[in-house]
Amino acid sequence: MTGTHDDADFATTDGYLSSDSSFYGDAEDRAQLEEKASSFDPTTYWENHSHLLPVIAAAARANLESASSSSPNKPLYNPYEGSICGRQLNEPVEDFLKRLPPLTTAASSQYPWIFIANPHATSRPTDRDQTGFTKVAEELLEAFSHKKNEIESSMAGKAKGSVTRKLTPLRKALENDLLAAGQKKHCTSGKWMLFPYPEHVNLQWAIVAAATVNRELGIAAKVAPDEHKGDRAPRLICVYTKDFSDLEDVKRVLVRLVELGLVKKRAAGEERGIYYKADVFTELGINSDNEWGLKASLYASRDLLEARKKK
Repeated sequence: MTGTHDDADFATTDGYLSSDSSFYGDAEDRAQLEEKASSFDPTTYWENHSHLLPVIAAAARANLESASSSSPNKPLYNPYEGSICGRQLNEPVEDFLKRLPPLTTAASSQYPWIFIANPHATSRPTDRDQTGFTKVAEELLEAFSHKKNEIESSMAGKAKGSVTRKLTPLRKALENDLLAAGQKKHCTSGKWMLFPYPEHVNLQWAIVAAATVNRELGIAAKVAPDEHKGDRAPRLICVYTKDFSDLEDVKRVLVRLVELGLVKKRAAGEERGIYYKADVFTELGINSDNEWGLKASLYASRDLLEARKKK
């Protein structure tokens, strides 16, 4: 299945990523977005796009895959089974999308996110030690903060660049230690993040959902429901992989997202970046303005795609 999207499909990522991973549209892009927003009818849009042949075909193929693999020797997996905000194993993908369209499903305690799993995924996070990881991580962060304060005090009055150069290797060591702790405690999942505008969220989510069930992406995906933040507030779609250290799998999912048309083109032959974040950083509240000065994102699509082209 393939999809193509115009410049209005994607939003900026403020608050989720480090400052060096932001991207912005030019004046012409913004003018086009405003024009589209003013004339957009979301109900009509979704009714039209939900009947697109690629979306229907992918959903049908995903349902067929699930049905054909449900043998006793190959049990399907769904961590969201029984949860009202997740797709059920016996629920056709197109029915799931109609039941919980992210554009109009209101966020609540029942619907904090909308989830879908790859029922064929081999990842079973039963040995995930989140509590153990959090304890180790808090100790690492506290030790870094203490050392940072010592350095800043001892270098008071020195140029900011000098202080930064002193702290940079310590920050890199902290990042490595946090990721190593995540691996040791089996907290290894991470996600590629997409930020569609509301008028495009149903279509992009339909593509991601069908591809997830059809084993084309990662272990699971989720999308933010409607938090009533307005027509121009972007939604977040997370496409999960099982292990942030498995770079080949991380790249495989990225390449498929590009093929599905979900990574926006900035110019001919150039991808506008999306970013990958380890879940351990999300759980620690490490965003772009974190007090430790850590980069919030682990991988940038531009870097991985460029490295792939050079091979």
